[in-house]
Formats: sequence, C-alpha cells, structure tokens
Amino acid sequence: MSEFKEITSRENSLIKLISELQRSAKKRQETGLFVLEGLRISKDAFDNGIMFDKLIVSKTAKEKYLDEINAFAEKSSELFSLPDSLFKKISETETPQGIIAVAVKPENKSVDFKNGRFIALENLQDPSNLGAIARSCEALGVDGILVSKGSCDPYSPKSLRASMGTLLRIPVILLDDFINDIKNYGLKTFACVVDSNTLPITQATFCDGCVVLIGNEANGLTTTTVDKSDFAVTIPMKGNAESLNASVAAAIAAWEMLK
Repeated sequence: MSEFKEITSRENSLIKLISELQRSAKKRQETGLFVLEGLRISKDAFDNGIMFDKLIVSKTAKEKYLDEINAFAEKSSELFSLPDSLFKKISETETPQGIIAVAVKPENKSVDFKNGRFIALENLQDPSNLGAIARSCEALGVDGILVSKGSCDPYSPKSLRASMGTLLRIPVILLDDFINDIKNYGLKTFACVVDSNTLPITQATFCDGCVVLIGNEANGLTTTTVDKSDFAVTIPMKGNAESLNASVAAAIAAWEMLK
C-alpha cells in the first residue's frame, strides 16, 4: 500500500480545509476543489477520470477497502490516514465508510451541442432538486445539464449525495451568462413556463440541438430568459394544481424532448 501521512489532531490545516469545502461554495470556487465522501461516489469520480488532490481514509477503511483505496491512491496527489474517532468528527454521514476524497473540479466537458438535447437550469436553489434532475436526465438520455451561475453548486456535498453520483457522470456545463451563453452554443431554446395560454409541451416539436429551460422553484424563469427564448412551452395540468416541483417539471420536459 502507498504511504499515508498520519493525522491525529482536529486542528490540522487539512481538517479545516475539508470543513470549509464541505460548507462553502465560495471556498470550492476559489480552490477548484470539492469533497467526496464514501466509497461509491469516490469510485464514480475515479471511474470518470476526476483527479483526487487528497485522499483521506480511516484506519478501518484502509483494511476494509484495501483494493479500492490502493487504486484511488495511484491517482491522488497526497494521502492521509486518520484514527476512526477523528474521521467521524469530520464526516457528514451518520455511519461513515472512512473515505474522503478532496477532488479537483473537472473542466466543462466537451459536448456536441449541434446534435444533443439538454436541460438548462436557471437559479435553481435546492440541491435535492438538482440531484433529482441529474438522475432523471441520466436515466432518460439527456446529453447534458446547463446550470446558471445563480444556481446551487453541483459540487456541494448535498447536490452530489442527492444525485447519487450522477453529477459526476453526466456532462454539467456551468454558465456565467445563462441565456446568452446558451444562445451562443447555437441551441434552440424552449422556455418552460406556467401559462395555460402557452403551447403545451406535448405539442412542441423538438429537434437535435435543443434545450428545455427550467427556472427557479419559486419564481420560474426570469423575464429576460423567457423573452430571449425561441419558444415558450407549458406542462398541461388538471385539477387545482398551479405548478410542479422543478425536478418533476424537468423530468417531464426531458421525457417529452426525447420520446
């Protein structure tokens, strides 16, 4: 096994870094690093070519997951070992597996905008919604997710857990200037709105090189985005329902776009 540096104090700078990366999107943005906890999600990242800046394991995990940890160690810049008691203090799970990877944020993946079909999210705030949307998109065959600057961080621990690793497998493109960046990619845009007078999404004609835009949970898409989109579509609803959860709307939109 590769050599691991021993850490025994909670005051160690690495422990403080992990804590900051777990709770601060600003810190993740400044450093270009994010935290993965657990065997499965670390393996998802590893299998998708994401590099580990640091690998931190508990004493028990070193024995229990020997082969996996040896593989992770080969692609990790620094290796650290912690007593089980200290690992539990920095873990965000009730029953930690003893593996934390400080990973390097991947660059925006190269995607075929001309021939792909995408979901774009503007100012989405709930990491659970983001994770659920990512899982639906992967299952239905969406070619990538475009995420606005004002949305929750795809690399937060909550987003990654909710996605069950999907956010590390499906292309995620982060946008600084949401609708203008999308237009610059040459995508045909379908703004999903709550408006019974708008074209039902079931009647829309989707093509390669298109994207359905989903907005903020409370406020929907911004007026600017709707105005600059090629088409506005709505999901028909019966009864007294006024709107749908963002993750449900995205799943329906993806189904209609790809069926």
